Amino acid sequence: MSHTMAASSFHLLHALLTRRRDPSHHSPTLKSWFFFLPTTLALTTSLLILLYISSTSNLFFVYPHNLANTAAASINREERARVSSRSSPKLPGFRKIPRFTDRDIVSEDPGISISNMDSHHVSGIHSVDKELFHDRDVFLENYKEMNRSLKVFVYPHSRDDPFANVLLPVDFEPGGNYASESYFKKNLYSSHFITEDPSTADLFFLPFSIARLRHDPRVGIDGIQDFIGNYIFNISRDYPYWNRSGGADHFYVACHSIGRTAMEKAVQVKNNAIQIVCTSSYYLSFYTAHKDASLPQIWPRQGNPPNLDRERSKLAFFAGSINSPVRQKLLQTWQNDSDITVHLGYLSTSYAEELLSSKFCLHVKGFEVNTARIGDALYYGCVPVIIANHYDLPFQDILNWKSFSIVVATLDIPLLKKILRSVSDSEYTELQKNVVKVRKHFQWHLLPVDYDAFYLVIYELWIRRSSSRINRFKYSPYLRW
Repeated sequence: MSHTMAASSFHLLHALLTRRRDPSHHSPTLKSWFFFLPTTLALTTSLLILLYISSTSNLFFVYPHNLANTAAASINREERARVSSRSSPKLPGFRKIPRFTDRDIVSEDPGISISNMDSHHVSGIHSVDKELFHDRDVFLENYKEMNRSLKVFVYPHSRDDPFANVLLPVDFEPGGNYASESYFKKNLYSSHFITEDPSTADLFFLPFSIARLRHDPRVGIDGIQDFIGNYIFNISRDYPYWNRSGGADHFYVACHSIGRTAMEKAVQVKNNAIQIVCTSSYYLSFYTAHKDASLPQIWPRQGNPPNLDRERSKLAFFAGSINSPVRQKLLQTWQNDSDITVHLGYLSTSYAEELLSSKFCLHVKGFEVNTARIGDALYYGCVPVIIANHYDLPFQDILNWKSFSIVVATLDIPLLKKILRSVSDSEYTELQKNVVKVRKHFQWHLLPVDYDAFYLVIYELWIRRSSSRINRFKYSPYLRW
């Protein structure tokens, strides 16, 4: 049999060689292939580049921006379907429920009028959603269930712990640009979600503070990774809870941008644990969309928000350091414009006055994607304009950002004025009305208040908790530090 196969192979080879020598047989030369192959590859690559640009920008269109199509919009269709009661729920705790009656909406309403249930308002090519929530009925029903059932266990530490300043809540009112981290911890410790029985816990809180580690002279920026690596080693040695889930039912909260590299020596935290962080960019390898969530960066302010019954004479406003290519492009394009005010350096008027006198306030990616400018804009009743591609906006699983903000792709900065001018008076009124309604969700309090920033962060955690309960067993304190 092997002899027959060898003979067949010989005859086949002979026939091929003979055919190549046959002058009547036409075949493309090697030189032709070398010409056509690179040309084909070049054309294919060019087409792919054009398709990508057209999917992330509207520069190829005469008139600007349908917001639903921008690649910068951080609320994607998959995410919106996930929170809709009319689709198959994907996250634990979301389930189909009957629609609320008007009486239910009035009695349970967290600040949204029944008129928001109307159909979307569309004017020309520009649409503004009236719905403040993706599905408010689902949110309200699950919010009640969260309040009733969610339990969080915090790893215990005493006041005489050498790192009590890092592991326990601060004993003063938080302030500054990264106050969200401290507010969350203070609120959690005083909330009804805490349980001292880990066998009933849905989630486990890792209470270290990235911001306070950064300023601790014993640790500093260079020592954060070692501190967290040692912390995870200790709790995995002294408690059974980390090892049984690989950290998947654990979470930590961090607002300072140093948190993006803090987990380099605790890879299981980065890969498995829920990270609630202000720096929620898809470009960063430490952040995983859907597993992790965005923490709103809010500059704390006392008292009631200012009176918004005033004329807004300026179209758009931005002030800040020019510390990124995106901000450089903004400055180059609009620094001398009479409608769009871009400030670099000292402001001759107050920051608050600029926000109060502008219709739109720009949130533009700087060195990091997150800034407190969204919270600032909402507080002063200015419609946020998001110019930062591919990152998770705070509470995007809950809130419909198209109802109170405008998202612009960074490539479309040259079209910014056309985009904002295309918003009609009635559409702007709708946007600003929702800005006023939504700002209660972007406030921190020393004691948590229903539907405030703390409760919405807890809600984001609740929908990320494990869908299958691990067999719990009674807690035995191996070691209390």
